[in-house]
Amino acid sequence: MKTKTGIERIKQHASIFENKRVGLITNPTGIDSMFKTTIDIMKEETNLVSLFSPEHGIRGNLQAGVHLDNYIDPQTNAMVFSLYGQTRKPTQEMMETIDCLAMDIQEVGSRFYTYIYTMAYAMMACKEFDKEFVIFDRPNPIGCNEVEGNILDLAYRSFVGYYAMPQRYGMTIAELAKMFNEEFGIGCKLHVVLMENYTRDMSFEDTLLPWVSPSPNIPTIDTAYAYNGTCIFEGTNVSEGRGTTKPFEVVGAPWVDGFEYANALNRLNLPGVHFRPFFFTPMFSKQEKQLCGGVQLHVTDRLAFKPVKTGWSMLHVIRELYPNDFKVLDPYVAGRPCMLDYNTGGEFIRNNRYTLEQLFNILDRETKDFEATRSKYLIY
Repeated sequence: MKTKTGIERIKQHASIFENKRVGLITNPTGIDSMFKTTIDIMKEETNLVSLFSPEHGIRGNLQAGVHLDNYIDPQTNAMVFSLYGQTRKPTQEMMETIDCLAMDIQEVGSRFYTYIYTMAYAMMACKEFDKEFVIFDRPNPIGCNEVEGNILDLAYRSFVGYYAMPQRYGMTIAELAKMFNEEFGIGCKLHVVLMENYTRDMSFEDTLLPWVSPSPNIPTIDTAYAYNGTCIFEGTNVSEGRGTTKPFEVVGAPWVDGFEYANALNRLNLPGVHFRPFFFTPMFSKQEKQLCGGVQLHVTDRLAFKPVKTGWSMLHVIRELYPNDFKVLDPYVAGRPCMLDYNTGGEFIRNNRYTLEQLFNILDRETKDFEATRSKYLIY
């Protein structure tokens, strides 16, 4: 039976929007199972007055990290307020145009993903300016049972990791909203519109919903599974596959011997994954137009696969094999942490402080710690 997302149940929650001016945070993933956009649904069912854009834009037309200004959406003639430009938190001027702010967006089950912090900042603004916040729930595309990662050290808080949580949290976006609101003290007026026909053990394919790429470098569900592991390579001189047809599923550099790297990784016998020697030439981003040797990560068993352990192992091995070539990139802003620190939630990976066994012990311990917190906010 097909899962019904939150937006498909809006008529059952019409009273939330009655006699209110409504703002909407969304992007191309905001659709129902018949491909009707959330923007069009909200225009029909509510007094939709403005749109709010996360990273990559309302129409998904911007690459990672590209900032945008407020603009008029040519399809609807509605004002689009940017939440990935000069401000990432809705301002008083923006909030004065609405009584209620809704959000319908597909995230990917990762602490790194900026959409969940766009949600957090929007909830903070609703609290500050006494507005209501509505989250339309959607499936977690990499599953809601599996949890893994180290808990973010808040000294390394950023827009790719804001709260004390692991990389893979195993929650839907509505469950996250509940946790942000209660555990992390936002305290806004929160309305959660749940899904129907959804259980925690469902894969995205089980939901029978259409997959729409939530950002330019997450084209497939396979990519989403790899992302929690290989995203940490963003903070190094190793390509994480941006500029190829397999972003985050391939990793390498011009100085890597793909056969040597694949053999070393496969000897670790990591669960649910196989590494194949791979050669690629990124068309943009790091190592642009240079032939890279490396590996393609093939997830052979999604339930057994441990993306964070896999990613940390990949970085650990490449650093051991090529100590004179591997480099951690400098911070974007002098005096602040580097990207590797932000993505790993601390400085211990950059400093190469622990053995792989010690790193795995950290992950096991902190995953268990978070599961106790997470259990309080599960809905399904």
